[in-house]
Amino acid sequence: MADKNVCPVCGSDKLFYDPRRGEIVCSVCGYVVQQNVIDEGPEWRAFDPDQRAKRARTGAPMTLMIHDKGLSTDIDWRDKDIHGNQITGMYRTKMRRLRMWQRRMRINDAAERNLAFALSELDRMAAQMRLPRRVKEVAASLYRKAVMKKLIRGRSIEGMVSAALYAACRMEGIPRTLDEIAAVSKVTKKEIGRSYRFLARGLNLNLRPTSPIEYVDRFGDALGVSARTKKRAKEILKEAINKGITSGKGPTGLAAAALYVASLLEGEKKTQREVAEVAHVTEVTVRNRYKELVEKLGINVPI
Repeated sequence: MADKNVCPVCGSDKLFYDPRRGEIVCSVCGYVVQQNVIDEGPEWRAFDPDQRAKRARTGAPMTLMIHDKGLSTDIDWRDKDIHGNQITGMYRTKMRRLRMWQRRMRINDAAERNLAFALSELDRMAAQMRLPRRVKEVAASLYRKAVMKKLIRGRSIEGMVSAALYAACRMEGIPRTLDEIAAVSKVTKKEIGRSYRFLARGLNLNLRPTSPIEYVDRFGDALGVSARTKKRAKEILKEAINKGITSGKGPTGLAAAALYVASLLEGEKKTQREVAEVAHVTEVTVRNRYKELVEKLGINVPI
């Protein structure tokens, strides 16, 4: 099968698209590699955001963060007509009644009500933790799968939402600890852990163990250390992982200890208490992990 990115005549990869003719042409020999190319963009042009908003004929993209995926009609809350004039009298009462029935029709059964509440709770928690949109979409997808498999029955919505968010963070490579999830959730850390294990079994989630390296940048930023110190902490952890020192130990404690060691080596000394507070672990944990890293890696820490 011919490669469309290469000219079949001369073998050049210097192709250009001619929008007027709808053709892809080789700039070396002039051969038409592809013709009748469909332009999937809009047929109109816009030179500012206002023009774009007026000329666009489509709504917002589909999203899993809304219980109906954002595909239903939404009647605007402002009592204005198409010209922007205020609606008064009988028509205003009629629009309010239509708006009320429209809301009821959007959420017309128990499953819809469950999703509406769960996804609003998910959005609230993710916003408080400042998580990116992709994490929210993955968490919403996990929760929807749990609803379809009837894993939610008999369990708290808040617990399962928190578990889905915890799993999504790990899947997207920006892990959060159970303590951080519990801080913005309405359920306890123990309940979140129990719900996560149940969700992982029910959906066959085979998530790899979280690497302590993934916590270094976030903890380092919270401590206010330099990029050099964070890089040194990552190097320490990579060596520790290669030597099998990290096996069976909590990633947050290891990340905290590595940052503590790196801060001493780079002359940006931080106390064990400061590091422990950022990582949500005890000073004893930081001290024990620190001793193990220093002894087993042969690091000479300045006093």
